Amino acid sequence: MTTTTAPRPGTALARLLVLAAALLGVLLAGAAPASAHAALTGSDPGDGAVVATAPKEVGLTFSEQVAMSADSIRVLDPSGRRADTGEIIDLCSGAVVKYGVALRAGLPDGTYTVAWQTVSADSHPIAGAFTFSIGAPSATSVALPEQSAGGGVVGALYGIARYLSYAGFAVLVGGGAFVLLCWPRGAEVRPVQRTVVRGWLTLTGATLVMLLLRGPYTGSGKLADVFDLAGLQAVLQTKTGAALTSRLLLLGAAALFVAVLFGAYARRTDPKERKDLSFGLGLGGTVVAAGIAGTWALAEHASTGIQPGIAMPVDILHLLAVAAWLGGLTTLLVALYRTPSVERAAVERFSRVAFVSVAALVATGLYQSWRQVGSWSALTGTRYGQLLLVKIGLMAVLVGIAWISRRWTRRLAERTVPQAEEEELEQHLQDEPSEKDRQEETGAEESGTEGTDTERTGTERTGTEKTGTEGSAPEDGPDPERAAQLARQRAAVATARRKKERDADPERTGLRRSVLTEAAVAVVLLAVTTVLTSTEPGRTEEEAARNGGTTAGSAAVPDRPVDIRLPFDTGGVDGKGVVRLSLDPGRTGANALHLFVERPNGKPLDVPEIKVNLTLEEKGVGPLPVAPDRIQTGHWSASGVQLPLPGEWRIQVTVRTSEIDQTTIEKNVKIG
Repeated sequence: MTTTTAPRPGTALARLLVLAAALLGVLLAGAAPASAHAALTGSDPGDGAVVATAPKEVGLTFSEQVAMSADSIRVLDPSGRRADTGEIIDLCSGAVVKYGVALRAGLPDGTYTVAWQTVSADSHPIAGAFTFSIGAPSATSVALPEQSAGGGVVGALYGIARYLSYAGFAVLVGGGAFVLLCWPRGAEVRPVQRTVVRGWLTLTGATLVMLLLRGPYTGSGKLADVFDLAGLQAVLQTKTGAALTSRLLLLGAAALFVAVLFGAYARRTDPKERKDLSFGLGLGGTVVAAGIAGTWALAEHASTGIQPGIAMPVDILHLLAVAAWLGGLTTLLVALYRTPSVERAAVERFSRVAFVSVAALVATGLYQSWRQVGSWSALTGTRYGQLLLVKIGLMAVLVGIAWISRRWTRRLAERTVPQAEEEELEQHLQDEPSEKDRQEETGAEESGTEGTDTERTGTERTGTEKTGTEGSAPEDGPDPERAAQLARQRAAVATARRKKERDADPERTGLRRSVLTEAAVAVVLLAVTTVLTSTEPGRTEEEAARNGGTTAGSAAVPDRPVDIRLPFDTGGVDGKGVVRLSLDPGRTGANALHLFVERPNGKPLDVPEIKVNLTLEEKGVGPLPVAPDRIQTGHWSASGVQLPLPGEWRIQVTVRTSEIDQTTIEKNVKIG
């Protein structure tokens, strides 16, 4: 049998694994908490709006379907008390996703805070807050939590469990496929068995952790709520809870698959029986693996948005291709470093499986990218698109390394030494005794001959000694302990010789290094994929921006005046100075405008005229002219300046210092 033999991992393995772990840590540490996959695209009243009378309800419009509970929308008065009735109203109509909450009657004037938290259709928690005012803005004592939805310790633990679930799925499915399709003898190899079983344990444990953390992850964010049985019961009634429960049930079937693969299948010696069992395992394993992959497709990205009927099967195929490639790669790496030998034919077969998997990944990945991004601007201008570009780059690197591995595999297959000759040489090395063994055996034979002659002479002289030894055991039989020692010596010599030949084989060394590098890059690639699943798709983010909404997780802009300094120079006498502009409260609705014109030394400057224009270019609003009144020397003011929409407003101030000398200065400010 022609084999590829591998040594124990050395410093190269340790360095690459440390590097992969460091890159993984950077990715997970730099990842923001789970971002919204739904977005708040509008509200009624709008963010920062000032209404004359109290509305009967507050309505929120989202970019996609969300799961609402009785406490999903809270309206708080200026003192922080609830101003709503807690009654959620379904205002959805056609493709418009809108929910509201009824307000109490007789609400006084002032600034009200709307805090909302819900779960998007693809299972991710979303939250945010904004304010509106009745009559006129006022001070508010409402303190909103700083921690965003899905963040904190619970969010970090949930993200780690999500990553481990993907990794466990890849190892479980890919390891089983590697044994059935590429290396049937691997079913008898203990390190391979342990690898696949650990994949099952990792996926099962991560799923249980996600199920327990789901309640606090989408709700309070408190780790202690993991033990809240009422919260767990509520989770089980959600789409995500049902998906996680189904995954646990399917993992029970996967455990049976693993038991048969490493039990009955590994013990089969009859080729026909093994072939029949292999077909059954392949068919049943594919169904179970597709079912487990479907638990992600049914609860996350693929289940919402455009074309879900196509997206879910594509997502399942994508996950199976990832598992066949990366999970099989992990199992091959374990086999190369932890088992005595791996057949070259097995490496070649896995190379073909990996090629088919990569082709499936490219096809399904292109569709998923179009579906989640939708435009070139979203690919480069959104966080999801940028992460997708990183993933594509890592995929390109991984494919390049895989191509190098195929070259090493091809060179191994082109070895000129016939297989029968190699097997004969290996068997000869195992059976050939060492020189020391031959010397010891020769010495033992000579000693035994001398002892026999002496004993024979003594027996002839003394009959009593002969009689006394008749019942004794024979001393010239084989010694079991000595035979075992000789066998161990022969095995050690043969192993050392094979290790020396193996380490001197550049083809095998190159294959081990390239596969190890593939595995290290795959670890980082899987981390990027995990972060992508908790990031708002570029298509959704751009849609929210076009509609003028805010993505989930945005907090209310605090009430604060807009204060800016605008230096000017009209070119005439007393033409230099500074305009200090104050816009209070600096939000949509009615604002008080104050302008202070000063000389360069800070003293008030009296000017004949000053005018202001306000423009919101992105919405096509303006210019809105404002004619302030002169209050005193250097002080101009205007009340009730209306800013109808939030955004990046351009403030233009025209200062005239004489009949002919004037200039216009401008600055952009953010209005919430």
